[in-house]
Amino acid sequence: MRGKAIGIGLGIILLASLGWFFFSSKSESLDTKNYVQSSIPTLFFHGYGSSANAEKHMTRAAQKAGVTKTIIRATVKQDGQVLLEGEIPSGAVNPIVEVNYQDNRNSNYQQDAQYAKAVVTKLQETYGFTEMNMVGHSMGNMSILFYMLEYGSDEHLPKLMKQVNIANHVNGLEGLDLPSHPDINPETGQPQEMSASYQKLLGLKEIFPQNQVKVLNIYGDIGGETDGSVLNLSSRSLKYLLGDHAKSYEEQKITGKLAQHSQLHENPEVDELLIHFLWKK
Repeated sequence: MRGKAIGIGLGIILLASLGWFFFSSKSESLDTKNYVQSSIPTLFFHGYGSSANAEKHMTRAAQKAGVTKTIIRATVKQDGQVLLEGEIPSGAVNPIVEVNYQDNRNSNYQQDAQYAKAVVTKLQETYGFTEMNMVGHSMGNMSILFYMLEYGSDEHLPKLMKQVNIANHVNGLEGLDLPSHPDINPETGQPQEMSASYQKLLGLKEIFPQNQVKVLNIYGDIGGETDGSVLNLSSRSLKYLLGDHAKSYEEQKITGKLAQHSQLHENPEVDELLIHFLWKK
């Protein structure tokens, strides 16, 4: 009787294990029909005071959709040294890199650009990538933009192919550095008044790669044309900096409760937009 019970128990464990294996394999299988099969890595950059944990919802959504099987993490120490956690195997499809800044409350955007460059260089040295995509949320956008301002014309670095900006505050945050008159030209995105950071980024109009980068600009509106922290006017000012040079430039407004600034990276609608823009055939 006891032996029979043990046998049944082992059988249940075996079935559960097989079921878990089947589910894991199924959930991580590649969807070769709907998504490009590329070796280009996509780097995710988090916002101020945050971490790579804020990127998980988006990166796991891509994995569950069958975009990729490979997600690694790149932690940037305060001294600029980069630690890679995980490995991108040879032939990996659409690998994703979750970037994590230990110095996550640094609003010196030139320093953030140096951190971004450290990650790009480490990946280049380790895996030999020549192209990449970048996704930023909140201050992560400033890491990307100032990286492109400082290093975007360096032909020895990988080429940026696609750029996704989520909840960007390129022309200031409410209650912080937002200009008194942030109104924009609806056609060009040119702001009536520019923050100090925006004035520095005007250099992108000269050096941003011509007809190379596809840009998706996602911003939230919980009512009143703001995501609760960033006016839509500030986010939409990105067009004036990049629109003339980008291979394509697209804006998407998200509404509802999950359009709030810190909820946009937890929003299934944003996941869908990202996946379609970055990897859809």
